[in-house]
Amino acid sequence: MREAVIVEAVRTPLGKRGGALKDVHPVDLLAKALNELFARTGVDPSIVNDNITGCVSQVGEQSINVGRNGWLAAGLPDHVPSTTVDRQCGSSQKRLGLPVYAVDR
Repeated sequence: MREAVIVEAVRTPLGKRGGALKDVHPVDLLAKALNELFARTGVDPSIVNDNITGCVSQVGEQSINVGRNGWLAAGLPDHVPSTTVDRQCGSSQKRLGLPVYAVDR
């Protein structure tokens, strides 16, 4: 089995309802974070086997798989499957507990 390694962490800013981010769609915010992740790491997104995004308290349009929609909005390869995990404050922890699939190099 290959060893999983976290090579970089990127997150979106927190905002409040009606605050500074009110005009930024969550999908676009995630797309920016994903693009920054690949820019920082130099990893080719086409070798990623799975994208799992943690999103707390999905509402409205966020609830239609913000992870997948953000991946596609970032212009990343559409052959990579994506999903969203919502376990409130434990979303990232839940993601880390899911099976990890090795990337092809």
